[in-house]
Amino acid sequence: MQHKRPMDEVMNFLPPKIQQMIKECTSEQMAYAEEIRLRLNKPLIVSGGYWSRFMDSYGELTNEAGRAYVVTMEDVKKASEIIQGFSVYSFGEELKNGYITIPGGHRIGISGRVVIENGNVKTIKDISFINYRIAKEILGAGNEVMPHIVASPSSIYNTLIMSPPQCGKTTLLRDIIRQLSNGINSINVTGFKVGLIDERSEIAACFMGEPRNDVGIRTDVLDACPKSQGIIMMIRSMSPDIIATDEIGKKEDADALLEGANAGVKIIATMHGNGIDDLEKKIELQKIHCNFFERIVILGRSQGVGTIEKIYDREGRVLYLNTKQGVGSQ
Repeated sequence: MQHKRPMDEVMNFLPPKIQQMIKECTSEQMAYAEEIRLRLNKPLIVSGGYWSRFMDSYGELTNEAGRAYVVTMEDVKKASEIIQGFSVYSFGEELKNGYITIPGGHRIGISGRVVIENGNVKTIKDISFINYRIAKEILGAGNEVMPHIVASPSSIYNTLIMSPPQCGKTTLLRDIIRQLSNGINSINVTGFKVGLIDERSEIAACFMGEPRNDVGIRTDVLDACPKSQGIIMMIRSMSPDIIATDEIGKKEDADALLEGANAGVKIIATMHGNGIDDLEKKIELQKIHCNFFERIVILGRSQGVGTIEKIYDREGRVLYLNTKQGVGSQ
């Protein structure tokens, strides 16, 4: 597998003092960082996989909270200004969801005092907590899954990828899209037309209309478009063989996916959950599970982020079971 190092993209959105500290960090663990957390008047924390460390004022990682650099109001203020300066429109609109997506598909989560208007979140003020979630593009992440989801050189199984947060759903989905779009010589797949509905701009990470991540040569992207609308738009406008989207869960998502299936389009999607039992509990999606999810891939962390734990068929039979022991680390 080939790894891109996306830290430089995230660095541009950190406050200057913390940028400098990270530049001075000599720990190899920084290459595997998944989160950088700023909490006002609290220690600066960097995390990745199963590890979490404080960072001191010299940029070194430590387990001692007493040595940690304490995030200041100036740090939080500068970070907010940089994020808002990236796009005033994005800042105002996306802040209602509690996060901003930046180039590269990285997500900056923001917490503070919520302003409510007419019963809905209008914005967040008095920002005091900022979490930089670092997206990782891993070419080859889908290699182990592909034989289970490709039905023939001209068709795939409707596939759902499930896991708790931060277990690699988006990373796996992105690479599956790339491989199906480009073609897979080893199993005689010449390539499918893929329609990607990238509602949160995390999969393709489009910037000025161009994907920053590799999603394949036959992939068309609807960026920042609600899934329920984008699925129908993509089917009508781009005649895809496959529709791919991230984090389904609402009734309108289910209805749109069913319409796509009825039009003969294959589906690949992700959803939060710990296992197949969680899917059964989601009332809005039960009819989808019964009708057309022919493969359900369960991800976890037993050998590190993105471990494929189980793969089921539509009848709930286990096609693949991870029997390795131990917890992986990076």
